[in-house]
Amino acid sequence: MKLFFGGSKATKATPKEAVVSLRENIAMLEKREAHLQSKMDNEEQVARANVTKNKRVALAALKRKKILQDQLDKIMGSRMTIETQVMAIEAANVNMETFNAMKIGTEAMKNIHKKLDIDKVEDTMDDMKEQVDLANGVSEAISQPQLFGAELDEDELNAELEGLEQEELDKQLLNAEAAPVALPKVPVAGVRQGLSPLHQASPARQQQAHEEDEDDELAELRESMGMAA
Repeated sequence: MKLFFGGSKATKATPKEAVVSLRENIAMLEKREAHLQSKMDNEEQVARANVTKNKRVALAALKRKKILQDQLDKIMGSRMTIETQVMAIEAANVNMETFNAMKIGTEAMKNIHKKLDIDKVEDTMDDMKEQVDLANGVSEAISQPQLFGAELDEDELNAELEGLEQEELDKQLLNAEAAPVALPKVPVAGVRQGLSPLHQASPARQQQAHEEDEDDELAELRESMGMAA
């Protein structure tokens, strides 16, 4: 029996190989369908040609057409079954590929998490925060001005600053007291209008007026003493 049917076991076909084989079978069945359909058309023409001339020939042609129709129906059913199987294999293959991809992704995540857990993450975050704080402290220390050995007394500096401020205020007060008082400017014409006629007269006239005033005062003095002029 092995001599006729082969002693080796059938190798497992991959989904791609199975689909290829089934599609080849579908192509063969389609050719068979076309051949049967052509023979059926010929038998129908024979029946039509002899329906009135030779009924026996026409009836035989219809019988052959019926047999061909049965074969065609079976082949069409087989082809439909194979096409359904192809679609099922393709869907199963897609599912298998999807499953394999998901499995690979899961294994990759497992490998990653073997080296990474929540405790390590928290420790790393704490270390990072510590290093950031250290860097900020270093930057702040570097940015502070250094006098390199010079010791400064803040209280003494503040006292000196207050003394300078007081000296500046004293200078401002002295300058304010010594500043001349600016008199308003009066027009010359207005000044002349405000002078008495004596001040507006010439020097000779002023001298004469002065002598007359002295004579008047002397006369009043004599009169008050009862002396005759």
